[in-house]
Amino acid sequence: MQKFNELKLAKELIRFPSITPVDAGVIKFLEKKLKKLGFKTKILEFKEKGFRPVKNLYARLGKKGPNLCYAGHLDVVPPGNIKDWTVNPFRPSVKKGHLIGRGANDMKSSIAAFVAAVSIFISKNNKFDGSISLLITGDEEGDAVNGTKKVVEYLKKKRERINFCLVGEPTNPNKLGEMIKIGRRGSLTGKLTIFGMQGHVAYPQRANNPSTTIVKILNEIKELKFDKGNKNFQPTNLEVTKINIDNRADNIIPAKAEANFNIRFNNKHSSVSIKRKLNNIFKKISSKNRSKYKIEYRVSGEAFLTKPNQTTFMIQKIIKKITKIKPKLSTTGGTSDLRFIRKLSPGLEFGLVGKTMHKVDEAVSVKDLKNLTKIYQNILQSYFK
Repeated sequence: MQKFNELKLAKELIRFPSITPVDAGVIKFLEKKLKKLGFKTKILEFKEKGFRPVKNLYARLGKKGPNLCYAGHLDVVPPGNIKDWTVNPFRPSVKKGHLIGRGANDMKSSIAAFVAAVSIFISKNNKFDGSISLLITGDEEGDAVNGTKKVVEYLKKKRERINFCLVGEPTNPNKLGEMIKIGRRGSLTGKLTIFGMQGHVAYPQRANNPSTTIVKILNEIKELKFDKGNKNFQPTNLEVTKINIDNRADNIIPAKAEANFNIRFNNKHSSVSIKRKLNNIFKKISSKNRSKYKIEYRVSGEAFLTKPNQTTFMIQKIIKKITKIKPKLSTTGGTSDLRFIRKLSPGLEFGLVGKTMHKVDEAVSVKDLKNLTKIYQNILQSYFK
């Protein structure tokens, strides 16, 4: 049985410029690697109207027994100014014990580590009792419309059972072994538009300045105390991300003002309850200022928590054994595709150190990459013993 080296495979994956949602051939490349290990594979391309098509991959080894799934993404964010990099972001290089390249920790190296771990595991356990699967998307860094969400819907229709899912996102802040993610906060983005009446600044009584209304609204929603958090989640937080008044003259009261905001909310709320609370504020202040408003919402995901189970504690124990650090069970950070997978299976996230993700000279320690492969291999060994 062929064995894969995690560093070599990580380099091969990074060489594909798979800037979201462009595939650049990387899905097909990984599929060929998995077929060599005996996986049955299916490339799933989804094309929802209004969004670019995305290629995804579902691969499974084994037909019976518990199905342990690894989930990840091969799309990456744009590299920015390539001149700012010390290496070409898509020509990875090892410098001072670190592999540098776009996707080095978010998250092509993690995928390479898992595939390498599988190759070692099956070389030692040719007839194990269970199934190993990989759910790989090309739409995690983008709109997340034609990616994991659609794959999960497909698998549910096919009645594909997943017993536990390990997501390989870079979960550790500074050192490998610090953190396992067992849930995530919800994310809601709002675009608020206030409509006033244009007029001369010298005659404000003849106009209605929308900026007055929007400032009052933004001040009130920013000062909202949604909650104090709980033992699993930090407090819900709102941040104003954009304020725009398209006015080219200083002697005109504008007709329209816009603002965007994002809320990361814990499991004390739902997107519906958050919207209700905000809409009451928008209505109250707009009415008082004789203005009209329009609000557009986009929900990236609801808050969720995977209650730790036997598999969670087994993985925590293995990580501690290899890294000498007992990982904290956390819900911090942004959203991940586990928000979709949780509808199909319980799971957690554990991967590399995310300190340089999305940055120039994104890098991963070669030592960490080897240890992550050991961790994944030990997880497979323990799960199927």
